[in-house]
Amino acid sequence: MNLNMVEAINLALKQEMKKDKTVILLGEDIGKDGGVFRVTEGLLDIYGENRVIDTPLAESGIVGCSIGMAINGLKPVCEIQFEGFIFPAIDQIISHASRLRNRSRGRYTVPLVVRSPIGGGIKALEHHSESPESHFIHIPGIKVVVPSRPYNAKGLLISAIRDPDPVIFFEPKKIYRAFKEEVPEEEYTIPLGKAEILKEGEDVTLIGFGAWIKNCLEAAEELKNEISVEVLDLQTLSPFDVDAIIDSVKKTGRAVVVQEAQKTCGIASEITSLINEKAFLNMEAPVEILA
Repeated sequence: MNLNMVEAINLALKQEMKKDKTVILLGEDIGKDGGVFRVTEGLLDIYGENRVIDTPLAESGIVGCSIGMAINGLKPVCEIQFEGFIFPAIDQIISHASRLRNRSRGRYTVPLVVRSPIGGGIKALEHHSESPESHFIHIPGIKVVVPSRPYNAKGLLISAIRDPDPVIFFEPKKIYRAFKEEVPEEEYTIPLGKAEILKEGEDVTLIGFGAWIKNCLEAAEELKNEISVEVLDLQTLSPFDVDAIIDSVKKTGRAVVVQEAQKTCGIASEITSLINEKAFLNMEAPVEILA
């Protein structure tokens, strides 16, 4: 199937809801309207209003209700309409979702997915063009995932839904419909916490995630006659794949880390620190950050 990211995510939700009746969707305008970006379009007609739930404009309530559902045996996938609206729910995410496994000594888990668009690129206003991933990768007890293309969006989302612990699933809105690629109709998973080398190289490692992987691959192609660029897609930001990063930079001796968010205290800074800690003597030049 030749799908864009919106279609791939919709397919993942549709297939997981068919396979597992405990998967529930909830969020603002996700039912009748199919969400602002139409990611959930058509699912209300298939699964009904008891499993595709339109909620009030109350992000704390959406996530709080989802936590309650999760600890009682359901698998809620809740949507935050835009990433800038996620902060009213941050108390629920930090104080409860991330801690319940430890707080209950393993008696309860929270199989919850919080979906949200992320980033700029669509000429939107404040609250609609932000990159808040660093707020969440710092929190123990949750995973943070950012797909970069339709294929891994489907596989990563299925893995997130099946994970027993909470996952923040950020979807780069800039590439929701930017391109299509072949996506298998049958179900498949991509492991959380694993990076992927999209292009082998020898001279420098270009590390990124989300919408900017497309730019990384374009840059590598443009420079192919001058330098050999290895492109590493993180896929999961928390926990990120330490071994994949270190193995790659030890091979190339140089690294450039790309993020859309502001530079201060970002994931790129953390990766730079990691490289300096574990591969400093292998480096031919300082790590560069593009942010």
